[in-house]
Amino acid sequence: MDDTYFMAMALDLALHGQGFTSPNPMVGAVIVKDELVVGMGYHRNVGGAHAEVHAIDDAEGQARGATLYVSLEPCNHTGRTPPCTQKIIEAGISRVVMAMPDPNPDVAGGGAQTLRAHGIEVLTGVCEDKARRLNESFVKFVQAKRPFVTLKCAATLDGQIATRSGDARWVTGPQAREHVHRMRHANDAIMVGIGTVRADDPELTTRLEDIKGKDPVRVILDTQLTICEKARLVNQKSEAPTVIVAGETALTRDDIRTRQRRLEQRGAQILGLPEVDGRLDLDLLMERLADMQIQSVLVEGGSHVSASALAAGIVDKVFLFYAPKLLGGRGIPMCDGNGADLMARATPVKDIAVRHFGNDIAIEGYLYGN
Repeated sequence: MDDTYFMAMALDLALHGQGFTSPNPMVGAVIVKDELVVGMGYHRNVGGAHAEVHAIDDAEGQARGATLYVSLEPCNHTGRTPPCTQKIIEAGISRVVMAMPDPNPDVAGGGAQTLRAHGIEVLTGVCEDKARRLNESFVKFVQAKRPFVTLKCAATLDGQIATRSGDARWVTGPQAREHVHRMRHANDAIMVGIGTVRADDPELTTRLEDIKGKDPVRVILDTQLTICEKARLVNQKSEAPTVIVAGETALTRDDIRTRQRRLEQRGAQILGLPEVDGRLDLDLLMERLADMQIQSVLVEGGSHVSASALAAGIVDKVFLFYAPKLLGGRGIPMCDGNGADLMARATPVKDIAVRHFGNDIAIEGYLYGN
């Protein structure tokens, strides 16, 4: 039996749940008997049946004596749904191949242990690296109790995100912009600064043609709470809330408190944070967002927000789009902050992958240690 082949199939199935399962992980499952796939399933939405349940039901009684391939250790506890281990045992599955153990330290190993106690052969570690990458946000959230942060930027080849006049429409082409909407759909929250709101009056929603995408929670960094009450972020209809993060000192002023009440009447949520060196404490913000069960954040702000996020050490991953064009002079840089004073102190980006979106390229990589 080609365990790697069938596990790759389970991982592909898991991706169908992207954007719909948080705060649960994405999971896919495949049941194989006599070298034939007899059942398939994936976790479709929070509160719904898990991948193993869908796969066993899809097998329609053919699961007895079969092998179950699942991208994550089957759960052995009762949450929104009953434990999957019980379903597996009752179905008569004789062998379970899982890509990775449950990363949650409170439950890790329990599913495999229960299955083995009932005479089921269990193999783990097949395509584990791919499985961990698939659920990188979930893994960090359950282990560090903090959201996984991706910094996204779109720039010219000479590193500019807009012209000197602020024009940024459009740096990249339609394929790259469509992928950004998929990134919004996949993340629980999107974070920008008030400068982006003033310049573009964005909606920060997800717009996809093939699926009804999920809007992320909109997080706006606005130290002095200067956002216009007519901004589309405050007045549009969306299931995702708009959270405006302001400085605690500013929120003590009478005029700002009056503005806060008006914004809250329009549905915005105001979150007060202390400042560090005149900037909002982004490290503490990640803790507050974790308390809101936000396990992934897409930083899509301008050059000041990008520089602040890197300086605060909150970024886990970068996704940098480059368009084949040059401004050839002063524009708005990708990052506008002090940065490192020596090249030796530059932040290393590892596990690089390069992808193409039409004429644009994207560089994807990880900042370990954050």
